[in-house]
Amino acid sequence: GNIYWTDHGFNLIEVARLNGSFRYVIISQGLDQPRSIAVHPEKGYLFWTEWGQTPCIGRAHLDGSEKVVLVSLGIAWPNGISIDYEENKLYWCDARTDKIERIDLESGGSREIVLSGSNVDMFSVAVFGAYIYWSDR
Repeated sequence: GNIYWTDHGFNLIEVARLNGSFRYVIISQGLDQPRSIAVHPEKGYLFWTEWGQTPCIGRAHLDGSEKVVLVSLGIAWPNGISIDYEENKLYWCDARTDKIERIDLESGGSREIVLSGSNVDMFSVAVFGAYIYWSDR
């Protein structure tokens, strides 16, 4: 198995084996302030949230190839990200808009607001079965 992480200081996404060996950078271009990542091993996808000059939700293959931006409008501080493996949906929370939203993880379409609050400052989101969990600061 592999472990993936973002390096905020160097604006990278890296991967290594669980024991720390074979560490390498898979995405180094086009990242400004990557925040969270989610991995879908079965489909071979890596998703990430980006806070930088152009906030977005991105997707690439697990080797970093074929990067695409799935969401770039109507987001400001996308924080946590989570995959609903049964419904093939990608969820994220935004600390500025105080929303949890979701899209189809293949097409990036069918965007919908799942939860909208006020002054919540959402930090992370997780999906399990029929339940959505989130944290705030």
